[in-house]
Amino acid sequence: MYATERAARDSRGRPINKGRKGAGLLASVSPILRGYGMSVDVHRHGRGSIVALHSFRGGTGKTSITASLALAVAQHGARVAIVDTDLQSPGLHVLFNLAEDTLGRTLNGFLWGAYDIEHASFDIGAQLNTRAGRPITHPDSFFLVPASIKAGEISRILRSGYDVNLLDAGFRRLLEKLDLDYLFVDTHPGIQAETLLCLSVSDLVIVVLRPDQQDFQGTAVTIEVARKLAVPNLLLVINSVLESFDVEQVRLQAEETYAATVAGVLRRSDDLLRLASSDVFGLCFPDHPWTREIGRIADRMLSMAH
Repeated sequence: MYATERAARDSRGRPINKGRKGAGLLASVSPILRGYGMSVDVHRHGRGSIVALHSFRGGTGKTSITASLALAVAQHGARVAIVDTDLQSPGLHVLFNLAEDTLGRTLNGFLWGAYDIEHASFDIGAQLNTRAGRPITHPDSFFLVPASIKAGEISRILRSGYDVNLLDAGFRRLLEKLDLDYLFVDTHPGIQAETLLCLSVSDLVIVVLRPDQQDFQGTAVTIEVARKLAVPNLLLVINSVLESFDVEQVRLQAEETYAATVAGVLRRSDDLLRLASSDVFGLCFPDHPWTREIGRIADRMLSMAH
């Protein structure tokens, strides 16, 4: 739970969300969501936090940031999971070296009622430790719920859609069944029905943008929507900043423009580009300046929970 007051704790010392989104929020959110045929249950998740990473446009590096940020939080001892809700163009499984023929159950199957969402989760903590060559997370504390990469299933999503209300129920079920501290949601870029749902049920929304005029305008739209949805906490992460740019000036300009906190400014990295989404950057380059900035973003995020 993100709050300024002292949070209640469960038996493991973790903050407990006491249903912060009640009837008042429901009244403000419902008119927006009803336009998309959606509803919001006033009974929020009881423990753990949902963190949505979103960008108005594609190509901002959101997915790479999501993967490395979740890893950084897991290295603090938290139980985390990531859900790939970018059903039209999934990619998280690639960063975590999950081949298409090994995916089996995915988020798509849950949305079509084939199985419960926890059965689509992959426990990849031990795999991460093996690839890193050192213990970086507890073996059973890092999970991934991938989206299907099969052309037929992507086409079905595009053609027939799905009941977006299931995402809310699925997120809450994952928090409970996997006993999570943090559930990271990698969203589809832009503003769509599933985007509104993901933002509306999140405890924290991290908006990723680049120092680009189109990103600046799109981010303004995203932040306006998030505030109308009464998202309780909002952070910005600016990615792909050139070496010639003054980081502090970029930060101050964004904070003044959006009246929002910039949690981190990530320099453009040739090493990241060369990796070409073939792995989690924070895993491969633990001492890189880009990874260290991700660590500072994680620290900022974690400090908000206390």
